[in-house]
Amino acid sequence: MSKIPSDLRYAKSHEWVRVSGDTATVGITDHAQHELTDIVFVELPAVGRQVKTGEPCAVVESVKTASDIYSPVSGQIIAVNPAVVDNPALVNTAPDSDGWFYQIKLANPAEVAALLSSEDYEKQIGG
Repeated sequence: MSKIPSDLRYAKSHEWVRVSGDTATVGITDHAQHELTDIVFVELPAVGRQVKTGEPCAVVESVKTASDIYSPVSGQIIAVNPAVVDNPALVNTAPDSDGWFYQIKLANPAEVAALLSSEDYEKQIGG
């Protein structure tokens, strides 16, 4: 398992957030992709969709199971990553970089502060 990036914030449901201004990029953690094993399909939310914190907004399917992906923050989806739809294995090989899922314009930037730090997330997963 790779080192947990310290520039990200984490939801207890294993999504990560990288914030730049009022935009957050969202993906799933290395731990989550490791638990899911080989990801074979990714369904992303529609651009323009409004989501609330904790709302299911994407789906990943692996050889083992299908899992909902929950939005760690509220806002409007402003971009999705077509590369993970075309090549779902990116989520396995680069979960916290090229394997990102979507970008969201933050409705409430303060929500980011409620997410776990890298240290707290590492404690949660027993790192």
